[in-house]
Amino acid sequence: MHTTTSRRALLTATLAAAAAGACSAPTNSSPAPAAPARRTTAGSGSPSATPSRATTEPGRDQERDRRRIDELIGRMTLDQKIGQLFVMRVYGHSATHPDPADVAANRKEIGVDNAAELIAKYHVGGVMYIGWAHNIRDPHQVAALSGGIQRAALAASVPVPVLLSVDQEYGTVARVGAPATLFPGAMALGAGGSAADARTAARTAGAELAALGIRQDYAPIADVNVNPANPVIGVRSFGADPKAVARLVAAQVEGYQSAGVAATAKHFPGHGDTSVDSHVGLPRITHSRKEWERLDAPPFRAAIEAGIDSIMTAHLLFPALDPADDPATLSRPILTGVLREELGYDGVVVTDSLGMAGVRKKYGDDRVPVLALKAGVDQLLNPPSLSRAFEGVRKAVRAGELDEDRIDRSLRRILELKARRGLFDDPYTSDRAVNRTVGTREHRATADRIAERTTTLITNRGGLLPLSPSRHHDLLVVGVDAAAPSGTGGPPTAVLARALSGLGFAAKALPTGTGDSPGPSPERIEAAVAAARGRDAVIVATYDIASGSAQRTLVARLVATGVPVVHLALRDPYDIARLGGRGTEPAASLATYCWTDVELRAAARVIAGRVTPRGRLPVAVRRADDPSRVLYPIGHGLGY
Repeated sequence: MHTTTSRRALLTATLAAAAAGACSAPTNSSPAPAAPARRTTAGSGSPSATPSRATTEPGRDQERDRRRIDELIGRMTLDQKIGQLFVMRVYGHSATHPDPADVAANRKEIGVDNAAELIAKYHVGGVMYIGWAHNIRDPHQVAALSGGIQRAALAASVPVPVLLSVDQEYGTVARVGAPATLFPGAMALGAGGSAADARTAARTAGAELAALGIRQDYAPIADVNVNPANPVIGVRSFGADPKAVARLVAAQVEGYQSAGVAATAKHFPGHGDTSVDSHVGLPRITHSRKEWERLDAPPFRAAIEAGIDSIMTAHLLFPALDPADDPATLSRPILTGVLREELGYDGVVVTDSLGMAGVRKKYGDDRVPVLALKAGVDQLLNPPSLSRAFEGVRKAVRAGELDEDRIDRSLRRILELKARRGLFDDPYTSDRAVNRTVGTREHRATADRIAERTTTLITNRGGLLPLSPSRHHDLLVVGVDAAAPSGTGGPPTAVLARALSGLGFAAKALPTGTGDSPGPSPERIEAAVAAARGRDAVIVATYDIASGSAQRTLVARLVATGVPVVHLALRDPYDIARLGGRGTEPAASLATYCWTDVELRAAARVIAGRVTPRGRLPVAVRRADDPSRVLYPIGHGLGY
């Protein structure tokens, strides 16, 4: 990165001039100053009854923003306007010089070589960073990629900074990994029950994302996970109590946005009671309108009241809100009627990925974005074919199905969001901002302290826990080594063994399964049982135990050795319900809600008694043989 004309002067000039030259980020650049959290009125009535979001942000020159946006819209061609509505993936670690394999992938899927060409050809308003698209290697590389994308955008005839986004929920969904700080995920924070911790986690995480140039995060999850069998939400949710979820959602909205990052509540109108994954099918929510008001709506109402910048749609059917056979993403009664008119939301509405099966089952990829815009969407996320999606919208405008004023309304919302997040003042970041913000010792210590307050002790027969190095010195750690969500850290058994050894134990790790294949083979079970004999205690980590899973056999065989067994549920807290039966239950059981290093280190400190377990179940654990009966209710959790 090198120094040229000051960013503020350059941006002012490019907005006023008919042409703009390429620009780059000075090395002393830093994220825009944090803006105070905004609050808007949520209630019934038309969107016009709610104050404009562009005029509710304290500390901004709203008249200047309005003039900027009016000027930009007045200068844009139809293609430039349409492009601003799309948020697209692009392969590669660099905006201009990706690896050859990524160039080939871009040519095949998008018809361009790199991010700079994507912006020049399609004028996209947003780019989403994805791990499998090789966008994320390390913090300095991400910051450089962000700078390259912004330079390309501001070199256009109508210069508009790009809104860079990521799906960074933390916990089981984390695209940016170490050395950035990783925080406990939503259900872990739900177990902690602290709005202050949820707010602190989001504010700290938001500061790190902003230092990478990322100004929109697809978090927090506002879905209420009332269905234990939910295949797609689960521990991504704060829990099953709508009021508790609403409180934590509002706290995270305030946290992210106080750090200058747009929060995104998802998935409207609520994805918590599904048994189908919308990535591969089209779920149907059977809640009545009254049940929706009681169960699903409160977190979204809270997000709107907290001033949420964007809300993501769900690819699911919700007959009580719209009897038509269309997913919510394409439903005008749901997105315009309920979200905008009833709840009074006037911010940006973004689709979930348009590449998911839940939205592609009925219409072609050229029609889905048109129908989404007609329903009330503003941002069109990650279409499988950008050329088909773009052309579909352009044809709809030229044919009169969509008028240009409708495009302008969404465009204005998007530009207002960019202005609120400081992108027109300073879209860049720098190596200096990365060094002073990302993965600092203070941030990591904050994550550790929060994680300690989330670990939940579910059972502790005979007071086995905490373990003592003097009484239980020789430990065996067995179980599932699921891959780290962020691609950094792990494997879980090694992290646990290392953490326990650091606390005075002699701990050995023996993995028995993987996230893709958690059930151990008979040979692995025998090896684990043989290694357990003579130990002072065994810690066994499980991962989503299903009926008939060999994980149950492993735990039962370990218990049968007579060695004290501590069970650790790495993901869903429901695993303990599958481990019942006289003489086969582990002596103690804990839930961590995810298997990233920060949760596992906290669990080790709880097991060793360095901290007292404070987590409380945010969902009910029901009996496996009779789901109508609650084994451990919401709020259950033991201490020392």
